[in-house]
Amino acid sequence: MSAHMTGPRFGIMTAPSQVSYRDVLRVWREADTIPEIEHAWLFDHLMPIFGDPNGPTFEGWTLLSALAAQTERLRLGLLVTSNRFRPPAMLAKIAATVDVVSGGRLDFGIGAGSRPSHPVARREYEAHGLPFHDSAHAVGSLAEACTAIRRLWTEAEPFDFDGTYLRLTGAFCNPKPTQRPHPPILIGGRSTATLRVVAEHADLWNFPGDDIDDAVRRGALLDRFCAEIGRDPASITRSIVLPVSYDHPSNTRNSITEAIDAGFQHIVLILPAPYPENVARWVTNELINKSA
Repeated sequence: MSAHMTGPRFGIMTAPSQVSYRDVLRVWREADTIPEIEHAWLFDHLMPIFGDPNGPTFEGWTLLSALAAQTERLRLGLLVTSNRFRPPAMLAKIAATVDVVSGGRLDFGIGAGSRPSHPVARREYEAHGLPFHDSAHAVGSLAEACTAIRRLWTEAEPFDFDGTYLRLTGAFCNPKPTQRPHPPILIGGRSTATLRVVAEHADLWNFPGDDIDDAVRRGALLDRFCAEIGRDPASITRSIVLPVSYDHPSNTRNSITEAIDAGFQHIVLILPAPYPENVARWVTNELINKSA
């Protein structure tokens, strides 16, 4: 774990799909008043990946900016941005804007994008005219994106970037993010290739899913990749997403305990919709306080 962390940090995730804007805003505003909930997240899909395939799904960064303007304390982000959706330099500008709007509360989550074998997620690329490259291209372009985005956030003069997947001429980002030197970079994923990118670029690593045994195996592999490049594995905070059961909270508490015991200190609790009244307070009383 990162040296600055003294205990688990809990957050919530509200998938911005099959819900209304007011639903999500209500939950985030409530969570913003509860110190035990330190961070809040959206996902990054352009069409539903569950429920009614023609139901509503909000664009993640636009919604995040709106929520950033209506909260004061929560750290916030997308878990995780698909690097396939937006050109990296444009994404750097979007993220810098959200960090400014939020007063420096952005955690920048990014990943390679949906698996080609996931047909429900695959359709959103064809529907929006977006190219869908193979996994090798997705991971390689993710590494270059992380390099370019960090430079855009930190360098004072325009620069050219000539990569395998990305070419920029006179690249520059102004305003810079509020956070210095830049917002924390969270990379999500479990593949071996992605974990090499995590070791090189991430401040936080998010394991997708709640398979604790697999998370531990993937974490050990990340430790090895860090050692190979001379990086302290403890400098990367370990994050995991856990589903919340309103009907069986003890199951969720058990998952939280297993995750913390396995070294995951950044806990993201996915709230199923519809969201009950006072759901953030319920999460705090029934899950966070009883798991601490």
